[in-house]
Amino acid sequence: MAEDKEQLIEDLRKLLEIVPDSIRDNIERNGREDELLEVVMDLGRRPAARYVFGEVNLGDSEVTRAEIDEVVAGIGAFDDDNRAGIARTLHRISAIKNRRGQIVGLTCRVGRAVYGTIDIILDLVEDGQSILLLGRPGVGKTTMLREMARVLAEKKRVIIVDTSNEIGGDGDIPHPAVGRARRMQVPKPAFQHEVMIEAVESHNPEVIVIDEIGREREAAAARTINERGVQLIGTAHGNTIENLLLNPTLSDLVGGIESVTLSDEEARRRGTQKTVLERRAPPTFDILIEIHDRQRLAIHRNVAMAVDSMLRGRPLGVEVRWRDKDGEIQIEHEEEWKIPATEFRRSNGKKNGRELKASKSSRSKRLTNFAVEEKGGEKASEAELPARTLRIFAYGAARNRLLQAAKNLKVSILIVDQLKDADVLVTLKSYFRKQKRLISDAQNRRTPVFVLRANTVTQMEKFLGEAFNLQTRSLDPFEEAISETEKAIQLVRGGQSRIDLHPVGSAIRRYQHQMVRQANLVSHSYGKGSNRHVRIFNTPAN
Repeated sequence: MAEDKEQLIEDLRKLLEIVPDSIRDNIERNGREDELLEVVMDLGRRPAARYVFGEVNLGDSEVTRAEIDEVVAGIGAFDDDNRAGIARTLHRISAIKNRRGQIVGLTCRVGRAVYGTIDIILDLVEDGQSILLLGRPGVGKTTMLREMARVLAEKKRVIIVDTSNEIGGDGDIPHPAVGRARRMQVPKPAFQHEVMIEAVESHNPEVIVIDEIGREREAAAARTINERGVQLIGTAHGNTIENLLLNPTLSDLVGGIESVTLSDEEARRRGTQKTVLERRAPPTFDILIEIHDRQRLAIHRNVAMAVDSMLRGRPLGVEVRWRDKDGEIQIEHEEEWKIPATEFRRSNGKKNGRELKASKSSRSKRLTNFAVEEKGGEKASEAELPARTLRIFAYGAARNRLLQAAKNLKVSILIVDQLKDADVLVTLKSYFRKQKRLISDAQNRRTPVFVLRANTVTQMEKFLGEAFNLQTRSLDPFEEAISETEKAIQLVRGGQSRIDLHPVGSAIRRYQHQMVRQANLVSHSYGKGSNRHVRIFNTPAN
């Protein structure tokens, strides 16, 4: 450990030697070098140091072009990706250029070999499965990747494809932090996929380590490597597995998604549209690790199952690992509800709050009683449900709207695929009349049935409110208008000559006219603008 500490101090000293004296003096005066992340120098602005705890200005004088040129002269040449380094260190200097190609800004990132960072996932690393690390820039993906390469190289043949020399450091001799792993440098970032294939074909590796998979060709090369039986360890930018699914360039890393047309029966069974999204192929990576911060990770042990669950609106089984204040590793299993992919496709990846979370320990209990709505619309029984997870078999009812209704009411539900696993069957009135066999099966199983008047969130909130014994909001205008129309039809059939309904919008009026026609009566619309309404006559329809 003492040698590692000395190496870190020596590497940081090499970075501070290339910055101007005034900046170096301020950094040394501030102390806390072990928490230093970056030094930022922009032409005409005050230099700044970024620490773990925040940003600190380094003096009052502005950065001059001479100071930028001084730093550039002390480092290697910049590559096509505008990155350079210091030989045999892990530091990275990134340049910002103007239109004429002149450097006007520098970001000097401190590179450190932090040993022991993968203790929290060591069992997964040594298991031999391909692993993808996902996280925002600067969260520690490359540091963890470098340590994984070092640990695996003690027992296996490891090749690092080092595009920007961030893993093995600048220069021809790799940094000691990669251990016995071999390193292949990439001449240009655009050639990364070619070097990946070359590594497999020419150097007989058991493990390939890749940093920052960001292009479609690199994703395709990663799939080729995985299919050749080589363990793959890589990183990508993003916060969650959802980000990868919505990224057309990188979605293939988790299997990709494609549009599939279902049969009428399957669509009704699932409670979805006929066109849905399905996983296109097996994922390139077996395990996906979301790095939330340096001490907390969310692990998807089976990427294929996680993607399938997300696309079908099922809960994701997530394993969360973190270090507590004493440095002990804690493990917890959680379930996350995600809206099906058809929904976040419409919203361009924005969740809009449509996410439900429930603890794995929150399991539902079988129900013995429930509010059952019979064919005529009257409830057969009333009962209270436990405020836990309600397992619902949705036949014809939109699953995404059920999830939205549950989110609005802050209740926990689980939509199941088999009637035998359900606490309650939810269907629409049209399906209730047609699917007598399904209803009979539910009654034989003593599974309660709830019939929705319409496939709307409001109707589903009403159902869930009664199920969980909640005080739900009053009916929406559609429900009020339908209820008024039903009562008016009964009154006209009872002898009244005509009845005027309350003014409503055109869409609801069309539905009211349809109800009147089904009752074999006549109706017309009267009035203008906001006063236009339906009048029902006691006249048989022709």
